[in-house]
Amino acid sequence: MPEQLEAAVTLINNKIQFSGVVRDNPAITFDYHPPIGDGKGFTGLEVLLLSLAGCSASTVVYLLGTMKKNIAGLQVQAEGVRRETHPTSLKTITLRFILHSADVKDADMQKVIRLAEETYCPVWAMLKGNVDVITQYKIEKG
Repeated sequence: MPEQLEAAVTLINNKIQFSGVVRDNPAITFDYHPPIGDGKGFTGLEVLLLSLAGCSASTVVYLLGTMKKNIAGLQVQAEGVRRETHPTSLKTITLRFILHSADVKDADMQKVIRLAEETYCPVWAMLKGNVDVITQYKIEKG
């Protein structure tokens, strides 16, 4: 795994719309809501929520796999609440894990979510101390 990561954004219109790329992956569009932007892309905070959801989801799936658990599906919903004053960063994030599994127990989910938060999810580690992250989970059998 490379120690140095790189990303680039390039202005694509006269307002505030940018194209963002990492490695040779497809570009994503950043934009802001009108009237500042045209609303035709993700805001930075939306991408942050996606990053946390993706990082924590992959950590949970990996850890459950090491426990030899069967996973039929996982969805992680991330909801952020902004501060009312500038900088309007996020004050809380709620992560909702919806797992489809026949054999994962509550204790298993509690353990892997705790490990994601405390040890294995680098995005979560970067947010610690800056935003309160609330976790919820639901295990759907089958």
